[in-house]
Amino acid sequence: MNTRENSPEPSGRLTHAAVAFLGLSRGMIGLLAMVILVGMGERMAERFLPIYLMALGGGALSVGLLNGLDILLSALYSFPGGYLADRLGTKRALLVFNLLAMAGFLVVILVPSWIAVIVGSFFFLSWTAISLPATMDMVSRLLPQNKRTMGVSMHSLVRRIPMALGPLLGGVFINTWGETTGVRLAFVGALGLAVVAIFMQQRLIPDHVSPRDAGPRAERNPLRLFREMSPALRRLLVSDILVRFCEQMPYAFVVIWAMKRVASPVSAFQFGLLTSIEMATAILVYIPVAWLADRTTKKPFVVLTFIFFTLFPLALIFCQSFWPLVGAFVLRGLKEFGEPTRKALIMDLAPEGRKAAMFGLYYLMRDVVVSLAAFGGAFLWLIDPRVNFLTAFAFGAAGTVWFAMFGQDHKSANAS
Repeated sequence: MNTRENSPEPSGRLTHAAVAFLGLSRGMIGLLAMVILVGMGERMAERFLPIYLMALGGGALSVGLLNGLDILLSALYSFPGGYLADRLGTKRALLVFNLLAMAGFLVVILVPSWIAVIVGSFFFLSWTAISLPATMDMVSRLLPQNKRTMGVSMHSLVRRIPMALGPLLGGVFINTWGETTGVRLAFVGALGLAVVAIFMQQRLIPDHVSPRDAGPRAERNPLRLFREMSPALRRLLVSDILVRFCEQMPYAFVVIWAMKRVASPVSAFQFGLLTSIEMATAILVYIPVAWLADRTTKKPFVVLTFIFFTLFPLALIFCQSFWPLVGAFVLRGLKEFGEPTRKALIMDLAPEGRKAAMFGLYYLMRDVVVSLAAFGGAFLWLIDPRVNFLTAFAFGAAGTVWFAMFGQDHKSANAS
């Protein structure tokens, strides 16, 4: 007999090896498909909301309010999201919060008012908050520990595809129909994709990925759960809070800086292109960094990503036209260098059976505090945009130094 007929084809072996290397189990493929679908609609509209608010007469304070609510509501939804993932399972939790997001989209579509945007944000900001603890828990259950950073990286990489393409489509909508109608039509597109996502996520996500069948009962008391947070995870939390101050103080105003305040303002399409460049940069570094982080220690990669966070607001001060902004957004993309590694480290340091809830508690504590930075960033912007950027830089430097001195990796934390 010809043994070649019974042996796998070289292309088949190559495909199998690539799937195994990237951690692409059937459940992971279902998860990633959902992320693309929901993320595309979300990013088409949400990234241009500061411009929409300004066009509707909301002013700089409404932009700061929206950004602060984004962080605060995400924080408040994070722990219930983790609890629901532990209690109900991923599919039911995602379904409930996807419906809430659709309700928020409808409010913005039907009522052309900046107040309606604020009201709708209480609903459409919920999807990411619920999905992150649930998806991180799913990754930890679907993949072995030596593949978790790769799994988280694949999730982060796929999330950046709609983050790169969505703003480009949103920029086309604004250039075609204007700053108000264009954004509302983008929300119509987001609503349609969310409807499709409901059917896709319920079909593709496996039913067996549910925490009910193993581990302790879901903990609903965050104070009791906090006692189970390890010292190493608490130190990571402190540094993360300081670095997120650096990120969020200027975050909502970056689009205004680029399109309104620099010496040679960019168009909406050009800003979408800048965002695409940022995401493309992030995508290029995800897989090689994940491969290294799964085989070495995670701390150096987290320190590097904190450094990139810190340098971005400082770089913005010196960018007054499109091409210097390209360099700044490449730098911003490099801040994702160790972000999947940081999330994987959180999951490693979280206790077994509590990973989704602990992840949600971590984000609850972090983002409640960081929401103050988003609100405060609006007042610093009114003083001077450079004051906003320099203050953000100072917070980032403090967080980076703290983690470099006191942060621990999973292995060293277990040994201590």
